[in-house]
Amino acid sequence: MLTSQVLAEFRSQLLKEKKELEAEFKVNDNFGFDWEHPYESVGELSSYDNHPGDEGTELYEREKDLALNEHATHHLTNINRALDAMDNGTYGTCQECGEEIPFERLEALPYTTFCKDHSPDQVVSHNRPVEEEVLMPPFGKFDMDNQDENVSYDAEDSWQDVAQYGTSETPSDFAFTDDKDTYNDMYNESLDPIGYVESYENFVGTDISGKNITVYPNNQHEQYEEALDEDGIMTSFGDLPAYEHDPYVEDEDES
Repeated sequence: MLTSQVLAEFRSQLLKEKKELEAEFKVNDNFGFDWEHPYESVGELSSYDNHPGDEGTELYEREKDLALNEHATHHLTNINRALDAMDNGTYGTCQECGEEIPFERLEALPYTTFCKDHSPDQVVSHNRPVEEEVLMPPFGKFDMDNQDENVSYDAEDSWQDVAQYGTSETPSDFAFTDDKDTYNDMYNESLDPIGYVESYENFVGTDISGKNITVYPNNQHEQYEEALDEDGIMTSFGDLPAYEHDPYVEDEDES
């Protein structure tokens, strides 16, 4: 059973901590979370022209502010709960099981109202800042992403179009993993064709109804047929190789 003197000492300590926390919240605007935009903390209106390295630093600071704010808010809530327990005479007993809290625990954590076994502080917080979402992969979270059969313009295509103009990575970043020679190869699937899906789209055409397949001879057509000859495979036009649909080849046969 706690004596009145011990309770008075604990109350004095808790009131002192509460006053310090409230003063800290007031000075730092709740760790910057009262501001309309997080970039106000670094004097920026937008991150549009910022280097990704600067973005990473600012995100780290934002994560740290979030953790400090969550910790301080939680601590203040515990202090207020402990002061209320003192006022209603339940301080020193676990509000979950009703058992007496050991004096040693109260001496170390005077703001607690739980015994060790029922302390809610054993749960690890998974609260993350919303700004962290910008570091997620730029594709893979939309309806048409990660679908092998999808040939429409999706988020991955959008990322590739932008990444052509450079990213924060350099060829040296891949020195021990991939053979990258230029900045043009520094994004996912940089060798993917642009403007078409299959190579035969460079030399094959149809009428408005999708019929009357016609092959138009060019360099891509020749390379395609050479690849077919080397692999000994047929085309996706049906059971016949592409050259049998080629009017240019047919003219040569007729002559």
